[in-house]
Amino acid sequence: MHKVVLITGAAQRIGKETAKVFAEDNWNVIIHFNSSFEAASELAAELNTKRERSACIIQADLDLDADVERLIIESQKAFGRMDALINNASSFYSTPLPEISNKDWDKLIGSNLKGPLFITKGLAPMLEETKGSVINITDINIDKGLPGYSIYSAAKGGLKSITKGLAKELAPNIRVNAVAPGAILEPPGKSWSEEELAKIVSKIPLNRIGDESDIANTVKFIVDSRYITGQTINVDGGRSLA
Repeated sequence: MHKVVLITGAAQRIGKETAKVFAEDNWNVIIHFNSSFEAASELAAELNTKRERSACIIQADLDLDADVERLIIESQKAFGRMDALINNASSFYSTPLPEISNKDWDKLIGSNLKGPLFITKGLAPMLEETKGSVINITDINIDKGLPGYSIYSAAKGGLKSITKGLAKELAPNIRVNAVAPGAILEPPGKSWSEEELAKIVSKIPLNRIGDESDIANTVKFIVDSRYITGQTINVDGGRSLA
């Protein structure tokens, strides 16, 4: 029987590449998306062309409790087992202190922290049966501070913290780790100028920005590593050394 992975936010960018990496290793893939129906459908069709009935899509808004619960239920039914959960979906935008609202709090905490926590809770029984793995995608910048991004930082910092707590709580049958990307992609809706890109690269010892495959391959490596839990792996070309 094929192993099964649920990847949240899997229609595009890092999530999409991660789905492809697991599919290449003959895993069945549950592609979660919120609004990117067309992209999710195209990815599922691509994976199903290579191996029939190996991928499916599930829509859910992780800010909504009812949607999170439905995602859990539909994921449980999709292939009848669960071997890995990749909490990749994320909202990212600036919230300067004078402009912070309850709506911002609910949106950024929902997708970045509350959603991953409750999805993990819901799928834990199935993951325990398979001695599975949870990977949370965090951010290297939370350890340095991001001015103007206090809610996002709180959410990602909380995700890093619960990674450690859940690693102890769910051991020995479920491993929980995190991957913290560095400079990988431009934020949605933003394009780096040559000057901005050069400034970023100048701070990276490996002298380049990363790409989606750097994160996806690290996620797959940790899922396959049976003696790693409670860790946050920085994938940043060495930038966090500065």
